[in-house]
Amino acid sequence: MQRNAVRWGLLALFVDGPKYGYQLRTELDTRTGGSWAVNVGQIYTTLDRLVRDGFVATAGADAQGRELYALTEPGRAALAGWYLTPVTETERPRNELAIKLAMAAQDPSVDITIVVQQQRTESMRQLRDYTDLRRQANEDVDLTWSLFLDHLIFALEGELRWLDHVEATVLRRRHTRPASTAASAPAPAPIPAEAAETAESGQTRR
Repeated sequence: MQRNAVRWGLLALFVDGPKYGYQLRTELDTRTGGSWAVNVGQIYTTLDRLVRDGFVATAGADAQGRELYALTEPGRAALAGWYLTPVTETERPRNELAIKLAMAAQDPSVDITIVVQQQRTESMRQLRDYTDLRRQANEDVDLTWSLFLDHLIFALEGELRWLDHVEATVLRRRHTRPASTAASAPAPAPIPAEAAETAESGQTRR
């Protein structure tokens, strides 16, 4: 996941009140169902940057002596701006699957059917798991988690359709390429009449 997404995700957690560092990691993990692999070190590094930028400030300590942080007015304004700013393609993480299949499609030694089938099996497994979790989710209790599951499910459904498209497109091009290549190959140059007569007379003498 991009660092920028972690930054805004953490900032959004402060809306309902002050929090300490490890609490941020726990809540981020809970709200995203553990799908964001963010370690504690990254949490604290991002938190330090939020403090440096003036979006978050120290706010005393809790009963256990843990240092608390709270959202500042500049942080609240920045968060509101983030919510209203569309995510562009350049801000999305690189898709390893798309890169893998793009490379496999150009390599004749790769059996694209096997590659696609392997991914299709895994994507369908994930889809079943997320669908089961969605059935168990209660929107009234945790709307954030329910919507996040919806996003994952819709993305996997789209991915499966795309895998079918990739397989069909690559196989069609591979089946038609030899014929088109042969058709486009230049015809052999005609033999000049003098050379043909010479060759014929040479054959006669033999």
